[in-house]
Amino acid sequence: MSQRSLTRLPSRRLLVLALAAGLSVAAPAMAQSTAATLRGQVHADSAPAAGSQVTATNVATGAVRTAQVGANGSYVLPGLVPGQYRVSVQANGQTQERLVSVAVGQVATLDLGVGGERETAVAGPAQELDAVQVTATAMVETKTSEMATYVSNRQIEALPQGTRNFLAFADTVPGMIFEQNPGNGATKLRAGAQSANNINVYIDGVGQKNYVIKGGITGQDSSRGNPFPQLAIGEYKVITSNYKAEYDQISSAAVTAVTKSGTNDFSGSFFWDYTNQDWRTQRQDERGGDKTRSNETQYGMSLGGPLIRDRLHFFTSYEAKEYNSPKDLVPGEGLSVADMPAWLADQFGSVSVPFKEDLYFGKLSWTVDESNLVELTFKRREELGVGNVGAQSAASFGTDTGVDEDRYDLRWQYSSMDWLNDAHLTREEAYWSMAPVNYGNGYQLTDGSRNNGRTLFRTGAGSGGLQDKGQEGWSFQNDTTYFGFAGHTLKFGVKYKQVDLNTTEQQPYNPQFYYDINQGGQVPYYVSFGSPAAGTGGGIARSSNKQFGIYVQDDWDVTDRLTLNLGLRWDYEKTPAWSDFVTGDDVLAALAAQDPQAGVPAGQSYAQTLAAGGINVADFISTGSNRKAFKNAWQPRIGFSYDLSGDERHVLFGGIGRAYDRNLFDYQQLERTKATFPNRQLAINSPGHACDTSQPSCVDWSEQLLDRDYLMSLVSSGQAGREVWMFANDLKVPYSDQFSLGIRNSFDLAGQAWNTSLAYQFIDYNDGLLMQLGNRRADGSYFSASGSPWGGGGVPGMGNLILASNNLESRSHSLLLGADKPYSETSPWSLNLAYTYTAAEQNVHEQDPEYGWYFPAGGSFGGAYTPRHRLVLSGFGDIGYGMSLSGKLTLASHLRRWGVDGTGGYETIRSYQPDGNIGFKQFDLSLAKTWDTGSDVKLKVRADVLNVFDWQNWGGYGMNWETGAINSWDQYATRTFKLSFGLDW
Repeated sequence: MSQRSLTRLPSRRLLVLALAAGLSVAAPAMAQSTAATLRGQVHADSAPAAGSQVTATNVATGAVRTAQVGANGSYVLPGLVPGQYRVSVQANGQTQERLVSVAVGQVATLDLGVGGERETAVAGPAQELDAVQVTATAMVETKTSEMATYVSNRQIEALPQGTRNFLAFADTVPGMIFEQNPGNGATKLRAGAQSANNINVYIDGVGQKNYVIKGGITGQDSSRGNPFPQLAIGEYKVITSNYKAEYDQISSAAVTAVTKSGTNDFSGSFFWDYTNQDWRTQRQDERGGDKTRSNETQYGMSLGGPLIRDRLHFFTSYEAKEYNSPKDLVPGEGLSVADMPAWLADQFGSVSVPFKEDLYFGKLSWTVDESNLVELTFKRREELGVGNVGAQSAASFGTDTGVDEDRYDLRWQYSSMDWLNDAHLTREEAYWSMAPVNYGNGYQLTDGSRNNGRTLFRTGAGSGGLQDKGQEGWSFQNDTTYFGFAGHTLKFGVKYKQVDLNTTEQQPYNPQFYYDINQGGQVPYYVSFGSPAAGTGGGIARSSNKQFGIYVQDDWDVTDRLTLNLGLRWDYEKTPAWSDFVTGDDVLAALAAQDPQAGVPAGQSYAQTLAAGGINVADFISTGSNRKAFKNAWQPRIGFSYDLSGDERHVLFGGIGRAYDRNLFDYQQLERTKATFPNRQLAINSPGHACDTSQPSCVDWSEQLLDRDYLMSLVSSGQAGREVWMFANDLKVPYSDQFSLGIRNSFDLAGQAWNTSLAYQFIDYNDGLLMQLGNRRADGSYFSASGSPWGGGGVPGMGNLILASNNLESRSHSLLLGADKPYSETSPWSLNLAYTYTAAEQNVHEQDPEYGWYFPAGGSFGGAYTPRHRLVLSGFGDIGYGMSLSGKLTLASHLRRWGVDGTGGYETIRSYQPDGNIGFKQFDLSLAKTWDTGSDVKLKVRADVLNVFDWQNWGGYGMNWETGAINSWDQYATRTFKLSFGLDW
């Protein structure tokens, strides 16, 4: 699948300098990304218990951690695996012991005392320690500048959901949106006005970033599969902004999750759930007819326990998905089936497409001694499905898509009284592939406008092409925490990664013929096809990237109420496929050639025409030595929290900082692959679409054109051109500047413990990679009465000119409100409210913002595809007799869409949205029953009803500018019943 290359470690001098910088800068952080921290004061008979020891013993595994109490009575226990701990203190010959629970990435305050001194727990959903114990899964860290919320294992297990993607519960956090595309079932997680590409997910402290394709994390570009087995996820934390300096390759939200580990008790679980077409209501396109056959089956199991009690434990899990999902096939542009050619009539309606996924996870945890913990984890993901079917794409037009991913992580954690060191050595190999379901010619029916026109329907062989894209390599990261300075927790880290990025893109592999419905749809007027360029790799691009990052951070307790979080990180990445690229001689010659367009003064070159249109083409011509990797990714991150009440019940917090993401290789490689496997276009001189056959871009209609070999011969005869893609020589890295200010509260209401937060958040995103049309007319202009210069004003003798630079921007102002009543044994119900108000804008009026086709520059700020209002209300509780009930209500305002009004020459951007205030509404319920069999085995039966009220929700809509009508398609799930069985032992 991919070509492997030898790797080299960075020089010893480089690593020494990096670590020296981390030690010398007065600004490092707190706990590890996933580990928890206990801290507080110890008193004996009302005096600081200096010199005493605090010991924390993990109840499940027997692992022990010890901290020395300082002269002022303070202690810190960092690096704790989330879970329950028995915490004991010995002072003045007396011992006190408490049982507490800590959550992922949490910094909890626990004050202890002996000799009559009262102990307190100042982190978590309640102030009493016993309450902390029974409500550990809902603990809240109040004294932090991060805008962070926890998702507990109890929420993951209890709340209703349509897919076992653990990220689906992240939308219970204000500011987060989890989406499942109704067309192809693909899932993604995003925050604010930024896309899913800008998030990062850290599992056990290791980032899962996708360096090649979209989706933010590997495998999530266009997949309905899950990124990780849900059975293996313990809990996670979502940070929407103001993350600390340890978080890299991110400009949006961070998700940091911890996996489950084996314990001293053998335990396991099994689940199976199922639904089919008989358990759902009809979709809109099925009304008056039979339902399309569909089914969804999910099953899996987990097993864990001791290999050596208190020392060596294992945990394994397996999950699978088998789907057959319905897809709606409807004409585009608001037309009806009756408007289509008669021979296409039987292709509309609903079809079902298959999908299969297998997820494997394994973990070994070895507690060598009190100071050393070694863990080895492995994850494998295999999936295969059919995509690109639905809406205006027939089943024959589909593509086979697959994901193959392997990840290994060897972790060594060392701790002493004042130091904690956490090192990871990782290996990853993750690939996404695609191939047409059928080979041959594609049939694309359009309205005949503008070159290839507006799509009405597609059938025949698909345009997906042959693609194989992924990343493989290894990395080393080391995070060191020092807490020997009173009032300071210092943290510094270094990360080096060598990863090979590989893409094969032969697209479109199948020639695509375009037919005009107004001419009967019998004779094509346009053809698009791909062909390998002579003497090249034919659509293959590889890049051996090197990534390096360092950071320092200080969490400074200035007073007992004020904490400052001061951090600084720097990242660097070298992408040889971009920096070493050389612009082809054929392109240089075409740029220097006289522009053949009418009205151009004699002797004027195409480069001069571009200059008249505001484009200095020299900024995009690469010599192989004039491009340098971006070196200015300095990221200061500053935050504060101030305890207004002195007991952490009312905490003011805020922060400001910068975070750099990265450019996706799937875009950067286009400069190479479009030159080696170019997408050719030919206008066909046919009825209603006359063109000048004296030009190389026009040919007479002939049946021979339907023969792929004949099309290839036209390339060699010089009759077919190609698109020219050129990237800026000063390419930067996208980043966001973030600001937030808010208040957190913990209080009792009617005898119930509640936690609330209210915050304002501003995120300014800049330097996103944007591809735009570079074509210019003879006088350098872009627009004319006939619209934008698609198919004209391109590179002479070739085709359209596409320019890529850092022009994408977005801004969002958000008000985030969260309220949480945690579950406890004395109050066995939970309620969570997440409300987000967002005013967002971006400078590209496209739903897929990486492409700004219609305007020559970014344009003025306009709509971003983010709902103005979004409310998620969720909760669960015990109702007796071994039964539990849970529910989730999601409401969102309409998305305002932006589109090009083609009736006025494609120069007008207009916005539109359907009538009404609510654009999406769904209410889900789940009822579960557990039977105690009298042994160690428990039987569970669960029923989920998704979209209880069968509300109609649409995943997309477009505007027919001529009629003023809004078209709807891609319906979200109708009311669906799911049945699940499970065993726990």
